[in-house]
Amino acid sequence: QVQVVESGGGLVQAGGSLKLSCTVSGRTSTPNLIAWHRQAPGKERELVAYASSGGYIFYMDSVKDRVTISRDGAKNTVYLQMNGLKPEDTAVYYCAHTGPGYEYWGQGTLVTVTS
Repeated sequence: QVQVVESGGGLVQAGGSLKLSCTVSGRTSTPNLIAWHRQAPGKERELVAYASSGGYIFYMDSVKDRVTISRDGAKNTVYLQMNGLKPEDTAVYYCAHTGPGYEYWGQGTLVTVTS
């Protein structure tokens, strides 16, 4: 059993910062990815960033200058540091852990950015 739990969302003014956390517990396999996705109202879900167990990091172009993803040494927690937040960043942010033959998703954490 693998559990994925996100935290850190909330209400923030434009230009502010938030740090989201994703904790993955249970028996995981390698190689794997831990990814952050988001879904804004009326829009399709999009991939924001991911960090692989092999050390590869990906960012969506629209957040590349403002977002940092990091993965702890135990490979069980990933953080998404978001700076310079914009109203268009408002969305439910989901964490997903993907391994060989399986994928687990968290329930999401809401980020609301006011102008």
